[in-house]
Amino acid sequence: MEQTAFTLQGARCLVIGNGRIGSLLAHKLQVLGAAVTVSARSARDFAKIATAGLSALDTRQLAGGLAEFDLIFNTVPAPVLGAAELAGLTPPCLVIDLASLPGGVAADAPLPQGCRVLHALSLPGRVAPLSAARAVRDTVLTMLKEEGIL
Repeated sequence: MEQTAFTLQGARCLVIGNGRIGSLLAHKLQVLGAAVTVSARSARDFAKIATAGLSALDTRQLAGGLAEFDLIFNTVPAPVLGAAELAGLTPPCLVIDLASLPGGVAADAPLPQGCRVLHALSLPGRVAPLSAARAVRDTVLTMLKEEGIL
């Protein structure tokens, strides 16, 4: 909130990616009263997003569809926000890139006047390494159990 002139309550937020971080972030934003949309690519993720009571967008079709958002959080560690996508932002949109390296926001793409990008790559691991490590451990153990290895 230090980076915006508004609170999360009522803010129109897009979370790009419905993985471990994206789905948790979307839930937390929703609880805080934000209007949350989540972008994903798979039918399974679209179903999970709908079940959570959130709106969905296809990550492959973001260009031209970002004008309505106040805040955009990227959790995908691959190029998803290039010049075509960023050109459609409406001021004072703030884009926060939370993905691990290389991030998902093109560093050299021009932004509309009044829009900003905050590169917070790998933020959980840098500021809360113990919690991040526990989350990774729990995810790996769950995956191993699902595969019948444990």
